Parts: sequence; C-alpha cells; structure tokens
Amino acid sequence: MSRGADRSGSDAALARILTSLEDDKAEDIVKVDLRGKSEMADWMVVCSGRSSRQVAAISDHLVDALKHQLGVISKVEGKDAGDWVLIDTGDVIVHVFRPEVREFYQLEKMWLSPTEQTLNR
Repeated sequence: MSRGADRSGSDAALARILTSLEDDKAEDIVKVDLRGKSEMADWMVVCSGRSSRQVAAISDHLVDALKHQLGVISKVEGKDAGDWVLIDTGDVIVHVFRPEVREFYQLEKMWLSPTEQTLNR
C-alpha cells in the first residue's frame, strides 16, 4: 500500500492492534502518528509487558489476531529474547518491550514532541 493513498487499511490495523494490546493487558500503550514524519509506516505503537513471558504472549496474540482478522502477515523480530519484540505490519510498527528495556531506549521520545508525549500518557 502506498503511504497516503489509503488510510483505511492503516486505521483498521491500528484499531485492531490497540484492542489486542488492551485485551492482553499491555501497559503504557503509546501510539505515534508517523504520517508526514516518516515513510516507513503510518503509525508506531509502543507498549510494555511486565515480563519476557508476557512480552512474548502479547506479541504472539497480536500477530495471530492480525492474520486471522485482517489477513495481515506481519514481520516479527526479537521474539526469542523476549526483551523487545518488533512487529511490522507494513502500515503500523509495534514495539513490545519489557519496562527496563523500554526505559533504556526511550524510543517513543525520539518521535513525539513534548506536547504529544504529555497527551499520550
């Protein structure tokens, strides 16, 4: 899908992703609108799981939900380690972290303005 051509696909994926993360009790979910900032995706979502096991479970459930409900085959990196899993749907990139790893990298702060950071929390 070309960026900017059809937002309905990325919006549907984003909605499904947020629902899945909430259902699996992901913590501190932050969505970052990348439209106009980057060509790599329309949205980035960052969240935390309390343990490596929960990070893996959140990631597995999300990949399954996207495949079965939207027909999206995601690329997944980092699942074996369980500290930081990246899920790339094409339109939305999801980062699932253990809290300590998320704090170390502070990924969302690279993309959000101070005002956006306050609104997302």
